[in-house]
Amino acid sequence: MILTTGQVVLADISPPERRGRTIAIYQGTFLFAVGVGPFPGGLLAEHFGLAAPFTAYGIASLFVTVIAWFAVAETRDHCLNARPAGSAKLPPLSAQLRMLTSQIGFMLVSLISFMNALVRTGGLFAIIPVYASERLGLSVGRMGFAMMLGSIAGLAASYPAGSLADRYGRKTVIVPATLITGASMLLFCYATSFSWFLAACIVWSVAISVGGSAPAAYAADSAPAGMNATAMSSFRMMADAGYVIGPILLGLIVDVSGPVSALVIASVMLVATGAAFAAWAPETRRG
Repeated sequence: MILTTGQVVLADISPPERRGRTIAIYQGTFLFAVGVGPFPGGLLAEHFGLAAPFTAYGIASLFVTVIAWFAVAETRDHCLNARPAGSAKLPPLSAQLRMLTSQIGFMLVSLISFMNALVRTGGLFAIIPVYASERLGLSVGRMGFAMMLGSIAGLAASYPAGSLADRYGRKTVIVPATLITGASMLLFCYATSFSWFLAACIVWSVAISVGGSAPAAYAADSAPAGMNATAMSSFRMMADAGYVIGPILLGLIVDVSGPVSALVIASVMLVATGAAFAAWAPETRRG
């Protein structure tokens, strides 16, 4: 809910020519926190007990809630003022959803968001740690260190990726980032050492960070005037569905065919989605 609301706020206040960079900072910070969070959480649990990470998270959440309440301005008026004169009232939600789902580009970019989330939770979070431990003999600490370095690299790449999306168009960033994300799954499959595992973490993190902001900017571009909340919440709902389905689907494939087959299938699905977006989705922002 918080992530979706943040994207709506940014869509409300960001002009199209800077939307990619604005969302890139937000999305890059989120992905960085997802990757780095287990490291301090593990340290707190190790030294102060399993309840310590939850206590720290609760305190931090209260702190940022106070900041959001007093320091973040309301943006709903920006959204309503963007509508044509005489049409300040939004259509019903069902009509808004029909307008969005009639756009092939919005549906395909939502599918990319779904696939990225599915592969992240089902592949990177569920399969790869066990696979790397059994195949390469990597400790939890070494795997966490590799993922942390990858997250730092992804954070560094997020703003330049947003600039590219603003300057050259959303598809210019979305398509190669999706294809490289799919290829990174193959790197994990055939990694033979810690160095290769580290390289795979960096490639995946950079690709998913680059491919995380441009799709959100594309979804915001696709929203009719005044419908940013519906567009971004629908877009985000697809990602959340991928988070839930990913471990179940890829876990079933692991049970049937093994981890390599699951990662290869995840790679193929990502590449196919990126190819479909390249073929049929229109560009929403031209430099």
